[in-house]
Amino acid sequence: MSRIGKNPVSIAQGVDVNIKDNVVTVKGKLGELSQTISEGISVSIEDGVITLDRASESKDHKAQHGLMRALIANMIEGVSKGWSKDLELVGVGYRASNQGQKLDLALGFSHNIVLELAPEVKVETVSEKGKNPIIKLTSFDKQLVGQIAAKIRSFRAPEPYKGKGVKFVGEVLRRKAGKSA
Repeated sequence: MSRIGKNPVSIAQGVDVNIKDNVVTVKGKLGELSQTISEGISVSIEDGVITLDRASESKDHKAQHGLMRALIANMIEGVSKGWSKDLELVGVGYRASNQGQKLDLALGFSHNIVLELAPEVKVETVSEKGKNPIIKLTSFDKQLVGQIAAKIRSFRAPEPYKGKGVKFVGEVLRRKAGKSA
């Protein structure tokens, strides 16, 4: 991970980055994020570019170096452009609808699953006739979008025989052959 940590992070237009007491705060047009920096990693800002340095060549410091660089880069991209994940519901009778921040999922269980989403995440459901329903999640926080998408997917993960379940758009599933006659 140390090669990733050595790459500088350029600050996008309209994004403010502040470093105070080992906490990096990134503020942009979409929102504000903050991240605590691990011990042994130092962060500096010069001419609109963020560089990270590590205290030693230990394995832990190398890993933290790359991780902190990636987290800061994701925060900058999130507050300037935003992140999105699309989920597809594959299966007969699988439906999704939303009322504001409440996501209502019909996934073949005896009851619908109602999920209350965080206010930072915008949810949109698309249901076209003849196509699988799609859930679109967007936010400035990449970790939050990924966590909510994984939670929704965990309600009915795709099964390997027919591919029924909740999957990410573009995800390639490994399919198995059924029993042979």
